[in-house]
Amino acid sequence: MITRHLDYHDGVTPLEAYVAYEEADSQKPLVLVAHDWSGRREFACNAAEKIASMGYVGFALDMYGKGVFGADGDAALNSSLMNPLAEDRAALRRRVNAALVAGRNIPQVDAVKVAAMGYCFGGMCVLELARSGAEVLGVVSIHGILAPGNVVNEAIKSKVLCLHGHEDPMVPPEQVLAFEAEMTEAEADWQVHAYGQTMHAFTNPAANNPDFGTVYSEVAEKRSYQTLVNFLNEIF
Repeated sequence: MITRHLDYHDGVTPLEAYVAYEEADSQKPLVLVAHDWSGRREFACNAAEKIASMGYVGFALDMYGKGVFGADGDAALNSSLMNPLAEDRAALRRRVNAALVAGRNIPQVDAVKVAAMGYCFGGMCVLELARSGAEVLGVVSIHGILAPGNVVNEAIKSKVLCLHGHEDPMVPPEQVLAFEAEMTEAEADWQVHAYGQTMHAFTNPAANNPDFGTVYSEVAEKRSYQTLVNFLNEIF
């Protein structure tokens, strides 16, 4: 497996992705990986490598800026990094679309076959990528925030998959229902898989704060990744 860091920009903001792929004679589909609220750290990079092991190019994108990271358990720091983008969805869309452009320009990538996946805050990011009308085949939100911002949506061209913990206090049932109504009205090809007795951040073994609503679930993680594999097989 080949791994490397890749510099790219959103306007004047320098960004740094982590790219992983296995050597091959032909170009591969691209899967963008959007990080949680703590930034493009080990968890996102490991996910990019997992994508590479499936035969794709994994591109762990950067929403915060080169060298800018949060930390596990530091809600104040992570919120200070996430909230400006969560509150300005137009800026968020520009940032995640910059990653799409950079990923498509990688020589090993088949630029027609592109998907995006994201965790928590990253789930919000890939859903906004879809809402921006980006030409991607599919997006996957993994325990992501489903609520939209106040910007106008473009026609959704990608298939949409949401993997959700039913007990997630950050995404209550009414938010899920509103999202389903939004996707239906948009005539999107959408799926929501909800896992019972499952809270936020269920794929992250470092998540261990029941009072905050983040709890790792080995069962939900295995189920969600199998669904992810099936989804990527379908769209590619």
